[in-house]
Formats: sequence, C-alpha cells, structure tokens
Amino acid sequence: MAIEVFNRQEIKYMLTDDDRNALLAIIGKYMDSDPFNKDGKTYSICNLYLDTDSDELIRKSLEKPKFKEKIRLRSYGRVELSDKVFLESKKKFNGVVNKRRTNFILSDAYEYFESGKIPENPVTADGKTLKMNRQVMKEIDYIMRFYQLKPKVFISYDRWAFFEKGNSDFRLTIDTNIQTRREDLRLDSPAYGKQLLKPGQWLMEAKAFKAFPLWFTHFLAERHLFQTSFSKYGSEFKMHNS
Repeated sequence: MAIEVFNRQEIKYMLTDDDRNALLAIIGKYMDSDPFNKDGKTYSICNLYLDTDSDELIRKSLEKPKFKEKIRLRSYGRVELSDKVFLESKKKFNGVVNKRRTNFILSDAYEYFESGKIPENPVTADGKTLKMNRQVMKEIDYIMRFYQLKPKVFISYDRWAFFEKGNSDFRLTIDTNIQTRREDLRLDSPAYGKQLLKPGQWLMEAKAFKAFPLWFTHFLAERHLFQTSFSKYGSEFKMHNS
C-alpha cells in the first residue's frame, strides 16, 4: 500500500458465492494474502470521491471515453483526525490505469477541501513529520482547482487481497459489503450506507503490469467468468439517480 505511482491494467469480474469459494480453495497454491488480511479476515477501505456540483467527472466516466480521471481520499479502516490518509488521482487511458497518491493527515485534508491550503509540514499524532509527494500533490491540486472539486460520495468495502507468489506484479482483490452514502462525508465517521451489491455477489479485480498468469486464465475459463465494466462510483451514481 506504500506505492505512490504506478501504471497497470485492472480488469473486473462479478463472482457468485460458488465462484468465490472455488477461487479461495485454490488461491493458496499461487498467491499470498496481503499482510492486512490478518488471520484470513478482510480489511476495510473507506473513500471520499470528489466531484463537481454537477457530477461532471462521473458523468464523463460513464460515457466510456478513452481517457477518464477520478480524485478520492482513502483510508484503511476508520481513522481519527490525526491519522494518515491518502489523496489519490486515478486516470485511465485505453484500459491502462495510472494511479498517483500522496500522504495526508485527515484533518489537513478536510482543511484543504475547504480552503485549498496545502500543509507545509504535516505532523502525525505521535509527532512525526509526514512526508508528502509534492509533485503528485501539485498535479492533484491542479485538477482540484480546475474542476472545483469537493467531496460528493462516501464508499466503503471489505477486501481480501492477494499477491502472486514470487511476482508482486499480479494482484487480486475481492470486495464485499460495498456501502455508499451522500451525507456525513467524513472518513472519521463509521462505515454505513446503502449496499451496492446484491446478496451473493462479490466484485473481483485482477491487477497486473503485464499479462495475467496461466493458472488464473484457466480459472476464468473453467468458471465461465467474463470481464465486467462495473464501477463502484459509477454504480452508486446510477443508483442515486434512478
């Protein structure tokens, strides 16, 4: 989770309970669990997605252009005002995702959203200076000011994550309990909201810098699993406006 800049392809699949169980039954042969999946349990991810008053970014994204971008503030689990979070830009061009992120203190992030003030030397609760990626922050700040973005949607979910043994370039994530809301837009509030998936559905995402491994493509073929264009923010927007 410390990676700040990378490019990769990300392909999503919708799993049933049977699909998920079949994958978990074999995945230990090929992949190691993310350290955050302690004792085989999921870990929580919370996000604030930023957009314009007219939801310009997500509207453009749903038109499936060759290029699209999102800005979000992310935490791993529920956090306090003095805790570290990540401000991220996520751009996609012709199927390749470029993700850039920088560290933030949550209270500083809230102030930045309100006033546009970028902290000079963020300090954590234990007195340590937090290192920000100033180049990434400069790029995100330009997008924030150009579109006049503000927090619009809270999305949280529980995740299993795996890295292929001896090949950290290939990663699998399986998300469940995807909850969304458009009020109480704070990462220091509990995770709650409307469920985005139906019971028995699991969102899997395969992420790689190069090709997927052979064992995984065999699994997809055996289970008759095909790529889906499911987007958490996009699906929330459609549900909100239906």
